[in-house]
Order: sequence, then structure tokens, then C-alpha cells
Amino acid sequence: MDVLPDALEQLAARLETLERRVEVLEHPTEHSAAPEAATAPAPAPPPTAEAGEGLSFAQAGGVLSVLAYALLGIAGAYALRYIAESSSLPKLAIAAVAIVYALLWLVGAARVPSGARFASVVYAGTSALILAPMLWELTLSFKVLPSPATAGILGAFVIASGALGWKQDRMLVLWVANGTAAATALALSVATHQLEPFIATLLLMALVGECAPGQRSVRPLAAAAADAAIWALLFIYSSPQSTRMEYPAIGAAGLLAPACLLFLIYGASVTLRTTLLRRKMTVFEAGQAMAAFLLAASSVLAFAPRNRAMVLGAVCLLFSAGCYVAAFVLFGNAGESRNRRVFGAWAAGLLLAGCLLSLPPFWLAAGLGLAAMAATALGVRLDAIAPTRASARLTLLYHGLVFLLAAAIASGLLEYAFEALAGAVHARLAGSAMAVTACAIVCYAAGKRDPQESWQLQVLHLITAALAAFALAAFLVEGLVALAALRTPPEAHHVAFLRTLILCAMALALAFAGSRWRRIELTRLAYASLALVAAKLLFEDMRLGHLEFIAASIFLFAIALIAVPRLARMSQKA
Repeated sequence: MDVLPDALEQLAARLETLERRVEVLEHPTEHSAAPEAATAPAPAPPPTAEAGEGLSFAQAGGVLSVLAYALLGIAGAYALRYIAESSSLPKLAIAAVAIVYALLWLVGAARVPSGARFASVVYAGTSALILAPMLWELTLSFKVLPSPATAGILGAFVIASGALGWKQDRMLVLWVANGTAAATALALSVATHQLEPFIATLLLMALVGECAPGQRSVRPLAAAAADAAIWALLFIYSSPQSTRMEYPAIGAAGLLAPACLLFLIYGASVTLRTTLLRRKMTVFEAGQAMAAFLLAASSVLAFAPRNRAMVLGAVCLLFSAGCYVAAFVLFGNAGESRNRRVFGAWAAGLLLAGCLLSLPPFWLAAGLGLAAMAATALGVRLDAIAPTRASARLTLLYHGLVFLLAAAIASGLLEYAFEALAGAVHARLAGSAMAVTACAIVCYAAGKRDPQESWQLQVLHLITAALAAFALAAFLVEGLVALAALRTPPEAHHVAFLRTLILCAMALALAFAGSRWRRIELTRLAYASLALVAAKLLFEDMRLGHLEFIAASIFLFAIALIAVPRLARMSQKA
């Protein structure tokens, strides 16, 4: 009689199932969207005792069960620590058992079902909570493991996590393992004052992240940790020796190797992915490659034995040539615009750095001026042979402008022009300033004009023309002041009048040239010159108080105000 209620319940369930099937057969259109499996009876849940028998360690279902297993694991770690302290067993053997014990928890985290992410993260965190404190005590308290051995264990932990969790659904395991290894390596490098072995571990993490396809998501973590460790090495060992007495002595090769290896890892990775695999460069790759290069360059400048600046400058020039080839030969297609822009920016920056480090002041200005003319000529040539590559042409022309402005700063041309036109006049003229002015004139004259050119090109031509025009005006002012000084030393009001004369003459010349050759930027510079003369009359000529020279300056300004608009309209009448 005890089984009768159970039999009645099963019979009622079967009758209900039959009724549902008959309803589906009688009304097929109403139930066509519902899957056939929906009509099947739900399997009765097995008794709890039977379900518990089929569960393994990696298949623990509930949150409480997962947390309970994790606590058991931590309890086992404490038991191992108690054995190490209270027994006469060799601590090294117990350490080996503890390391294997932590790795077993990592294996358990990788073997849980793909949907049990919570269990995977908890078990991976348990492995990390066992391994990190244990290595800390074995290295610092018990003195069982030397720093290189500890760094090697961390590297093995990272490699094991990568081998176990390379699939996409194991990314959380990789993040926990790599984060633990990176944090432990950084902490132990500070606590032990031995940076080299732990930097080697971080470089291994960076290499694995770049080479292993399953670890690409953890690359920023490895890169940030390696950058921080190498920066700490650079900061500590570039300080006076009296401030780092606790740190062991490291040779020049040992100080240069970490940053250079870091740059080799990320530089080679970016080059291979973009040039051979034709992949679009990511923001992380571009930023990390630049950070690695800056660390390597800083290490060379701080620790290289001799000729460090010259060697680094030569390397920068070599890399600049390679980046230019990659930007405008390999990435010439429109679909690779990001790669072209990034490599082009690197090429320009490396060229500037190489010239600055390897050339003396005069040749620095001359070299940058030649680079400006070369970039402008190549941009014009590229427009002639491939008109569709307007973006590449614009990039080269902007590079020419950057090099020209850098040359003007290096030669002192900008300071010289400002002093001649608005400051104290000194009869001194550097040959490099004249060379840069000639380069500016050549760059402006070589630039191809298009009636429908973009606003970027208009700005570029305007800046180049302004540099050349105001440099020539400064030379004329200096020349007239020098001629006047042959008879009698000119006073301040004489210099002010000569400046007004030159600026008004320049405005008329620019307006005529812009109208004659249909170059709108010259006309705009003519009006800008008039605005400069107006400000100069107010703040310089009238302030000096010599009426006859004030009247002459105002007369010249009035003539220029009348003539410049008429000269600018000559092209419209023609």
C-alpha cells in the first residue's frame, strides 16, 4: 500500500503527457512554433543522495560547495606550513610538495565545465592564495628558495596556466594566474632588492603573451608589470650609489639588457603582425611599442659606457628609414591607413631624435632643413605619380613642415626674427639661419598648388610662406640697421621707422605676388602684415614720441592700406 500513491502520481503524469500530445495533433498550427521537446515530460529530479554520488571535485555545482572546497584547499596549505615549522623534515621537500599542491588547484580550475566560471575563478584564486604567500615565506622567512628559483617558479606557474587555460573560456584563469605572478614578482623584487631574476620572469610573461594565441587578452597586464619593473631598475641604478647600498652591483650589460629585450619583444611583435600578417595595429600595440622604445633609449643614455648619444642617434636614424619604408611602401593601400599613420609618425619622431642626438648644432639645422626639402619633394612627386594617395602625400608634406620648424628652432631663426622685428636689434646673423630660410623658400616654391586643395594644405602652405617671409623681413631690418650704423648709431625711433618701412614693403610685395601667381596664402599674409604694422604703430612708434617719425610711419601704413587691397584684386580683374 505504500507504493500506491507513487504509482498514482506516475499514472497521472503519463495521462497529462498524452493529453498534451493529442492537443498538439488536433491543433498543429497553434503549436508549430513550440519545439517538440517541450511536450516531453520533465524528468523527475533524482534523489539528493543519488546526485551527490556522481559529482566530482571539478563539477561542484553550488556557490557554497565551491567556497567550501576552496576553504579546504587553504586549510591544506596551512597544514603544510605547520609541518614545515614543527617537523624535522627537509623544508625544501615540503616546499616542493606545496608548489605541486598549488599547481593541482590550478589544474582543477582549468578542468571545471565551461559554464562554471565562478568555480573556475575561485579555484584559480585558491591556487594563487596558496602559491604567493608560500613563495614569499620560502624566499624571505625560511630562506629556502633563492630569488632566481622563486622567479623560475613564477614563470613556470604562468606557463602552466597558459597551457591549461589557452581556450577562450579560460581567460579568467589566465588573468588570475598572470596577475598573481606579476604582483608577486614586483613585490619580491622590492623586498629582496634583486631586480634581475624577477624582471626576467616579467619579460617571460610578456613574451608568452605575444607568442601564445590564447593569452592575447592578458598582454596589457604583462606589459604594465614589465614596464614598471624596468622603470624601477632604471630609476634605482641611475641614482647615486650612496642611495642604493642595499642593491647588488650590476654590470652595464645587465642594466641594458632588460629594456632592450622588452623593446625587442614588442617591436618584433608589432612589425611581424603588421608587415607579414597584415593586421591593423591596435592602440595597445602602438602605445606599448613606444613605451618600450623610450625605456630602451633611456637605459642606453643612462648606462651605455661611451658614445651613447651617437650610437642611439644612429639607431634612431636607421629605425626611421625602416619606418618610412613601411609607411609609404608596405602600407600604401587605403585599407591600411592606421598602420601608415602610426609608422609615419614614428619615422618623423625617430628622424628628429636621431638628428638631435648625433649632429652638432650647425649640421643639425642643415640636416633638418634638407630633410624638410626631401619630404616636400617626395610628397609632390607622390602626388604626380599616384594622385589617389592624397593622404600619404599630405603626411609627407606635414613631415616637411615639422622638420622645417625644428630646423628653424635649432638654428635660432625664430628667435632671431622676433628680435629683429619686435625686440632689441643685434647685428648678428648665423649662417644656419640663412640656410634654413633658403630651405623654407624652396619648400614653399616646390609645393604643388591646386585650386581645390584642402584646408590642411592651405594651412601648411601658409605656415611655410610665413616662416620664409618674416625671416626675409628680419634680414632686411638687420641689413638696414647695419647700413645706418655705418654713418651714425641708430636710436630706437629710427629702428621703429625702419621696421615699419620693411613691413609695409613686405605687405605690398606679398599682395602683388599672391595676385600675380594666384596664391591666396600670400594675400592672407599681406593682410596679416598690415595687422602687425597697426599693432606696432600703437605699441612701439607712438610710445617713443618722435612726431616726425610717427607721421612718416602713419603715412607708410596708410599707403599700404590703400595699395594692398587693390593689388589683391588684380587677379580678379585679370
